[in-house]
Amino acid sequence: MKPASEKNGNMNNIQPTMTLNLEGEPCPYPVVYSLDAMEQMREGEILEVIADCPMSFQAVPEEVRRSGYTLLGEPITDGPTIRFYILKS
Repeated sequence: MKPASEKNGNMNNIQPTMTLNLEGEPCPYPVVYSLDAMEQMREGEILEVIADCPMSFQAVPEEVRRSGYTLLGEPITDGPTIRFYILKS
């Protein structure tokens, strides 16, 4: 199995505008806080979300897309930690 850095290649080069560390927050909070943060951001900015709730692996991408934002690549997992990069477009 490859380390996260090898599997996600250019995803490691993303420079987020803001980072939300939501480790320890149960669902639905990673979704709620992510969408709230996106509302405050400007077009072209990138939000990095760090979560460890297993349900967020599916819930965050679904709600991000439903809200009209762009998920940059697949979620990056490293053990229980999941990273999402969301572009406000």
